[in-house]
Amino acid sequence: MSRVRLLVGTRKGGFILTADGTRLDWTIAGPFFGGWEIYHMAGSPADPQRMWASQSNGWFGQVVQRSDDGGATWEAVGNDFRYEGGPGDHLWYDGSPRPFELTRIWHFEPSPGDPDLVWAGAQDAALFRSTDGGGSWSEMTGLRGHPSAAGWQPGAGGLCLHTVLLSEADPGRMLVAISAAGVFRSDDSGSTWRPSNRGLSSDGVLADPDADVGHCVHHLAAHPSRPDVVFMQKHWDVMRSDDGGSSWREVSGNLPSDFGFPIAVHAHEPETVYVVPIKSDSEHYPPEGKLRVYRSRTGGDEWEPLTTGLPQRDCYVNVLRDAMAVDQLEGCGVYFGTTGGQVYASADGGGTWAAVVSNLPAVLSVEAQTLP
Repeated sequence: MSRVRLLVGTRKGGFILTADGTRLDWTIAGPFFGGWEIYHMAGSPADPQRMWASQSNGWFGQVVQRSDDGGATWEAVGNDFRYEGGPGDHLWYDGSPRPFELTRIWHFEPSPGDPDLVWAGAQDAALFRSTDGGGSWSEMTGLRGHPSAAGWQPGAGGLCLHTVLLSEADPGRMLVAISAAGVFRSDDSGSTWRPSNRGLSSDGVLADPDADVGHCVHHLAAHPSRPDVVFMQKHWDVMRSDDGGSSWREVSGNLPSDFGFPIAVHAHEPETVYVVPIKSDSEHYPPEGKLRVYRSRTGGDEWEPLTTGLPQRDCYVNVLRDAMAVDQLEGCGVYFGTTGGQVYASADGGGTWAAVVSNLPAVLSVEAQTLP
């Protein structure tokens, strides 16, 4: 029977949760790097025993940790992240110029087929690539070299490159999302980039609500079998693209709020999408204090609340952008972590939920690995 491993990054360390294919009983290992912020943990699809953790601390800076034995042991690997050719400037919150500054790695995206190839999204916004398993890193300079980069401004969480989408069907295609610059697409493995924000509107934030850049994208998700269909949770609005990010349309439909952070796609049903609405950009908790995952089986517009096993009163947690994941097992397991330290699991595509663990530090990220 296959197994599932959850890699959970929190404000005070990383945790590894493991269960068999029933996903009923879980073992919990950790904390790894206790007391450190672990912004993201990710495992290689090509070698599930290899994983990376982004270890960050305001005093001691950024450290990349790698394990080659499924998390039993870890070692600090290449941390030579640097902007090629000097940092340059972007805009600060008040519109004044400010140098790009590397503060942390927000997200790892391992190659589907090569255990030594991994991408890293950074704050301030940059994309790095390693071809030796994280031993060394090089910046994909075409992204920050885009003419719009000098006008990028941070979102509330910083100027972070938080999402990297790779295409197995077309290895040269990549989408990245930057808060609050927007989506950028490359068709040559990251050498050159173009904004992919047509159809996004940020009225009240930008002087031009239909600007090419400046949109606060929270997360992107796509099913591997359909790289042209991409779903987005934006600062406001749930969006869909049917042309690989070249254009977008709103699919928020009947959601109680179209503000949120994570978005995920069912492993076996490409039109089944999950979001977790929260009340607003100033009140980061569920509407009415009811923790509800919303599912659309039609690729958006029509949404249903999934509540069985989730608290339906006095719940005021948030679910952050990288804190939702799916596994590849029959029925499709869906998982998410909260700022209250709970990790919830559903073994039936969201029909029923149970807390795997309830007292972790605030959860920053959740990734699911499906193991033999």
